[in-house]
Amino acid sequence: MPALDLAQKFIAQFGELFSPPLEFRGEVTLVVNDAERISEVCAFAKQGLGFDYLVDISSVDNYGDDPRWTVVYELYGYGHHSHLRLKTNVGEEKSELPTVTNVWRTADWHEREIYDMMGIRFRGHPDLRRILMWEGYPYFPLRKDFPLAGKPTDLPEVAFTKPAPLEGGPFVTVAGGKDSVAREPRVRLPESETVELNSRLERRQDIKEAHGHSHGPGTIEPKK
Repeated sequence: MPALDLAQKFIAQFGELFSPPLEFRGEVTLVVNDAERISEVCAFAKQGLGFDYLVDISSVDNYGDDPRWTVVYELYGYGHHSHLRLKTNVGEEKSELPTVTNVWRTADWHEREIYDMMGIRFRGHPDLRRILMWEGYPYFPLRKDFPLAGKPTDLPEVAFTKPAPLEGGPFVTVAGGKDSVAREPRVRLPESETVELNSRLERRQDIKEAHGHSHGPGTIEPKK
């Protein structure tokens, strides 16, 4: 059964809980307007519509917007071979929604990773502990206000972190730009507010001079 037809069955069951389905490049997305009912919706997806495989749960930081968080559920049914995406939004002040581990056991680690990296809590999760960072780590590394270079921390007799080798942040991605290299995250120099064109750009220029274009092949050989 096509995913768009399955999306209509959600709407028939829950009515205005869903926004109209969005279709892009053959993929269908439904937005659940009340995050508190996501477990109920997912139970219907599995039991009523045959979405027996939870492919993934991910989260998006809409930093600067409200609600700040979007949680995304990728569903697949082995019986009908259809994929459907569910999205729901949660405000930063609340930062919590129900677990779906009671629907798919594989949600366990997906939700733990989101909790660990983004700080969103899943109410009713059987074991909501950090999965990558240690317990007591005070930050959430995938939030957009967390610098790419990292933050130094020191918890005596527990663990510590230092900035990554690319220290010197904060790192920023420049909108627009003439090519992808110009848009990549670079160190912003506080005194000039410009983006440092570091050794990667210099090497690209070396490659261009050696080969006539700004990519490979292989090692650079001096012009004869």
